[in-house]
Amino acid sequence: MAVPRKKMTRSRIGMRRSGHKMATVTWVEDKKSGELHRPHHVDLKTGMYRGRQVLAAKSDT
Repeated sequence: MAVPRKKMTRSRIGMRRSGHKMATVTWVEDKKSGELHRPHHVDLKTGMYRGRQVLAAKSDT
């Protein structure tokens, strides 16, 4: 079984973990309404996905 020869320092652990940061969330603007929504997700306000109505539109109340 492999055993590390020396203790890993906090600095080296931090360097390894530096790539684990969460990426920023991407938003796209709807061409018709101008609303922002996630790419490849249903627009919850209008209920549209790829030009088709898949959910009932959310009411303003």
